[in-house]
Amino acid sequence: MKQITTLIFLLLTTLFSGFAQQKEEFIGPEKGSLVIVGGGKVPAEVWAKFIELAGGEGANIVVIPTAAGDSSIKARKEFSAEKELLEKFGVAKVTVLHTTDPKEANTEAFVKPLKTATAVWFVGGRQWRLADSYLNTQTHKEFQNLLNRGGVIGGTSAGATIQGSFLHRGDTKGPNILEGDHTKGLDFLHNTAIDQHLLARNRQFDLIEIIKKYPNLLGIGIDESTAIVVQKNDFHVIGNSVVAIYDAINFSGTNRNPTGDSGNNGSFYFLSRGQKFDLKNRKIIK
Repeated sequence: MKQITTLIFLLLTTLFSGFAQQKEEFIGPEKGSLVIVGGGKVPAEVWAKFIELAGGEGANIVVIPTAAGDSSIKARKEFSAEKELLEKFGVAKVTVLHTTDPKEANTEAFVKPLKTATAVWFVGGRQWRLADSYLNTQTHKEFQNLLNRGGVIGGTSAGATIQGSFLHRGDTKGPNILEGDHTKGLDFLHNTAIDQHLLARNRQFDLIEIIKKYPNLLGIGIDESTAIVVQKNDFHVIGNSVVAIYDAINFSGTNRNPTGDSGNNGSFYFLSRGQKFDLKNRKIIK
């Protein structure tokens, strides 16, 4: 009898220990950070935050220009303007990494610079090019490994949208097709669809239909010269303009808009510089 009681005690202890050790799930990176920029001119404030998170002057940053396309990259003679800019800001090491071949992206030789990098920056262009080259490859795995060791991934325009789970404007025929032939992002920010150039290109209504169709997704629209900085389940807004939030729970028009500033009968609302948002509970942090 004593042995049975001891056995039950051990089983219960193991069971409750397992519950206690269950890992909390985060919408954003558990250890690293994301800097997601809505396109246009990236303000000095945003670059400064990205470099700070990357390790300051000692940062080791990999710039990925793939979204711009081969013709644009070749026109720049394999040289990245972002590389020059980061070096002017005093970053110790900047490497440009590019391929359009997922087989190459799946090799140890290609990913070598990522293994010691403290940050990655995605240049703008077309987000489907990034998906074609890197989705589900060794490179994709190394992006995640970088975040897991506390690094930062940033990007602007296409380099913003690719960070979500749903690839908004991912059609190869053009950016005006909202749900196209590419719908999977790199998923650094889970259960999200990200749009960019929001007000500058009059796109503030475009995410509504996507969120209506996929109500589990959170829509995040970012205007030019503006960014969100994501860590775990929170983000805060930096830069010059606004970020729009699209949550299906608000689409009935019966919920009071949390900011009092809304569009399309409360289907979305705006956050501005300094405001914070809880991604897990989908509410503004007071």
